[in-house]
Amino acid sequence: MMSSETSLKKENSSDWDGGRSPFAMSWGKMYMWLFLVSDAFTFSSLILAYGAMRHRFSSVWPDANDVFTHFPFLHGHIPLAYVGLMTFILIMSSVTMVLAVDAGHRMNRKSAIMWMVFTIIGGFMFLGSQAWEWYHFITGTEGGKMVDGVMMHGANLTRNEYGHPLFADFFFFITGFHGFHVFSGVVINIIILINVINGVYDKRGHYEQVEKAGLYWHFVDLVWVFVFTFFYLV
Repeated sequence: MMSSETSLKKENSSDWDGGRSPFAMSWGKMYMWLFLVSDAFTFSSLILAYGAMRHRFSSVWPDANDVFTHFPFLHGHIPLAYVGLMTFILIMSSVTMVLAVDAGHRMNRKSAIMWMVFTIIGGFMFLGSQAWEWYHFITGTEGGKMVDGVMMHGANLTRNEYGHPLFADFFFFITGFHGFHVFSGVVINIIILINVINGVYDKRGHYEQVEKAGLYWHFVDLVWVFVFTFFYLV
């Protein structure tokens, strides 16, 4: 009688002792998902606020096709071409991150290192491209533009040559906030890469840290797809 009760207690304790995640994942991965969901609400609020202000001031709101027309080493106006290239770079970095995570699942350290290096390079390329875009947005078009009797060159947080000042405010805040996330992701990936090179995850017997970094990186890429769609295209 006592032995059966003891065995039954052991069976029940394995389900209710708190030692196992109810969602069959580690607590670290679960916390990452909670962080990403909360961060998604922040970006959603910014995009919704942008949409509300754009609708309110639609008559004087700048057209992104007329603002973002520069492309390195090419003269003339090429609407949104450079922003499209930035988007492609970030999406490709997400692909390399998938391959790095897959290599981690297979415990293939050399492959994980290679794909993480490509991911980091893609992140730096995107950040450099964003800095270039900010520079041209701030300096403005050649010769400037007359706004309310004042010759204006480029944009700042109070007024800009392209139209309503709120357009520049949202541009700096939304793309800057996203750029901070990309920069943070690059730093995280560099730290993870160093650990992979040093064989830390081989000693642990799993590459879960690479997978968690991948979740963050995919989130950053997905957010940019929404920013690109609603800020530049719509």
